Amino acid sequence: MFAQILRRPVLAIVISVLIVLLGLLSIGTRPVSQFPEIAPPQVQITVAYPGASADVLIQSTLIPLERAINGVQGMRYMLTDATSAGEATIQVIFDLGTDPDQAIINVKTRIDQVMPQPPKLVQLEGVILMRVMPSMLMYVNVFSTAEGADEKFLFNFANVNVLPEIMRVKGIGQARILGSRQFAMRIWLNPDRMRAYNVSPEEVQDAMADQSIIGRPGRVGQATGKTAQSLEYVLVWEGRYNKPEQYEDIIIRATPDGHILRLKDIAKVELGSEFFNIYSNLDGHPSAAIVLKQTLGSNAQEVIENVKKTLEEIKATTFPPGMDYAISYDVSRFVDASIEQVTHTLVEAFVLVALVVFVFLGDWRSTLIPTLAVPVSLVGAFIFMAVLDISINLITLFALVLAIGIVVDDAIVVVEAVHAKMETTSLSIYEAMKAVLNEISGAIIAITLVMTSVFVPVAFMPGPVGVFYRQFSVTMASSIVLSGFIALTLTPVLSVLILKPVHDHGRTRNPITLFIRGFNRVFNWVTAIYVRVIRATLGRFYVTLLALGLFVFGIMQVNQVLPAGFVPNEDQGIIYAIIQTPPGTTIERTNAVSRELQNIAKELPEVASVSALAGYEILTEGAPRTPGRASST
Repeated sequence: MFAQILRRPVLAIVISVLIVLLGLLSIGTRPVSQFPEIAPPQVQITVAYPGASADVLIQSTLIPLERAINGVQGMRYMLTDATSAGEATIQVIFDLGTDPDQAIINVKTRIDQVMPQPPKLVQLEGVILMRVMPSMLMYVNVFSTAEGADEKFLFNFANVNVLPEIMRVKGIGQARILGSRQFAMRIWLNPDRMRAYNVSPEEVQDAMADQSIIGRPGRVGQATGKTAQSLEYVLVWEGRYNKPEQYEDIIIRATPDGHILRLKDIAKVELGSEFFNIYSNLDGHPSAAIVLKQTLGSNAQEVIENVKKTLEEIKATTFPPGMDYAISYDVSRFVDASIEQVTHTLVEAFVLVALVVFVFLGDWRSTLIPTLAVPVSLVGAFIFMAVLDISINLITLFALVLAIGIVVDDAIVVVEAVHAKMETTSLSIYEAMKAVLNEISGAIIAITLVMTSVFVPVAFMPGPVGVFYRQFSVTMASSIVLSGFIALTLTPVLSVLILKPVHDHGRTRNPITLFIRGFNRVFNWVTAIYVRVIRATLGRFYVTLLALGLFVFGIMQVNQVLPAGFVPNEDQGIIYAIIQTPPGTTIERTNAVSRELQNIAKELPEVASVSALAGYEILTEGAPRTPGRASST
């Protein structure tokens, strides 16, 4: 049946070319990452209760929210964290495979049921829900060496000019500036003055709410349908105050005899930052720390390249003198280096396989056939990866490296069989190949099914480990199936077109043929020794059992010595340092300690740059429970 392909060589070649083209197109659509995405979907709830302690926040807000969220569909567990700064987060972790969009809808539905229970201030601040993205994609510092530039200016500059542009880059799922240094009107109340005038903070808040408002006075002269009006005027209110002087003139209290108590009499008003919860700097210069995360399924390399182009455009058109940016963390650096090494290994393995085939077959024409057939199977595997939504990562590339040695066997079987047929008979290449296909087609199909059956069951392993093995097994199995198909279609056609009859070969003498003949003599000598050893041990089965036992014992001993882990540890060229100061330490003191560590690290010649964050844990990506923590990278 398979011999019919010899009558249609163009069809076999066109099918192979089509497989290669589809494989190349699939490569361009696959996202590139270091490892497969194994993190389960997560929904994060952020709560703010300014002025509250961690215990008050837990009792008043977190407990009602936890009770409402508990048991939501697909939830595995949840983690709650409350800080002494009046901030808290609830992370809800769902089962692997849960739709993240549906998960966040289910959580929001549960929270809406208990929203009247938290304090009024919590409701005003808002309960923020967001889907947690994968691990950090980039960490960018916008810094300035100019005098007078501080974190407040850099934060607001980046928030207005940098962040909106980055968020429009395709593939960016989340972009945020750490901390909250956006401009806000700070009212610093003087307790002594307030006690002297018998004024409470609630009176100040009520006065500000009554006088700094967004007004809608309406219109004058609007048509009534009764009396004709000549002109119509739209009344405009000045709106909320946006200058310190306006807030200073707010009237807190007025007496009938004309005495007026204004806000400036009991407080100091200035335009400052909304919060002072994070201090950020790069190499001693104030900075705005921007964390970028990608959307699920996007290509990390492409996204990072587009972000870098956008940053360069912003720098050229918007940055004032002395301002610059630095990319402190870029996941593509390590991913590119890792994939480059695996790609080199892939090419080296392919070249080594071609050399081994040439040495054993002793004919460059016979070597050319497997060399042309193997890339079709490897490139065609990307078609199955695209259909099953598998990314290009170290696991799948490693599978392709191993697959080279497996998929080449089918082509070698066909070429070796036709060589043997021509040596023992006087048939032409066409007739010899036709006879070979009738004889070994069943064997090739059996080999393909047996090899595939080894990897297919692994694809059904559950859990995060199953994700790794699934991508590995699918890549291996697809390349093996394609190699069997190519061995029954393209390889016979190439053999008929390229090979020459064995009885037509002359015995030429050149360095290559002399080397191959010498290698064959050595190989035959080693084979003879091996045969004698096997014959000697056939009647002594206990020798075989003893050797097998020694191997098993050696494997067990080595397994106890070698370290175990989920994925191998890799040096990414970054060192994280977590600073823990005593409980109750202010963030300013923690920032000073962080600066000391930063200065020590900068003295090392191997260190390119040092980025410091006081009040933020970069590893857990959240605010610490107490202000006295900092991170340096």
